[in-house]
Amino acid sequence: QLVESGGGSVQVGGSLRLSCVASVDTIGRYCMGWFRQIPDKEREGVAGIESDGSTNYSDSVKGRFTISQDIANNALYLEMIDLKPEDSAMYYCVLGDKRIVFPLKVPTTMEAYWGPGTQVTVS
Repeated sequence: QLVESGGGSVQVGGSLRLSCVASVDTIGRYCMGWFRQIPDKEREGVAGIESDGSTNYSDSVKGRFTISQDIANNALYLEMIDLKPEDSAMYYCVLGDKRIVFPLKVPTTMEAYWGPGTQVTVS
């Protein structure tokens, strides 16, 4: 089970920190990522992190978002700064294999675990 938190409404240029707690033995055995979806659009990869700490970001967030993990506490984070209206979306925490990191492939529910999501609104 994955549970996200930290979403909310923020002004343009503001920042937010999303958190995700995973109910697994240890996230150190998996790859994790953040994906997002705008209504009526397909889900897209935002950032991913492998168990060894290697990270990957979509071009649209590179330099503004930072993904990190706390393996001891089974937690995943997404630090977001300089937020833009186009960052408004439902953000999902995902636990899966390497494909969700490189190349940020959107997995099916058969391929990975998805959290229920947390809404981010930038205006």
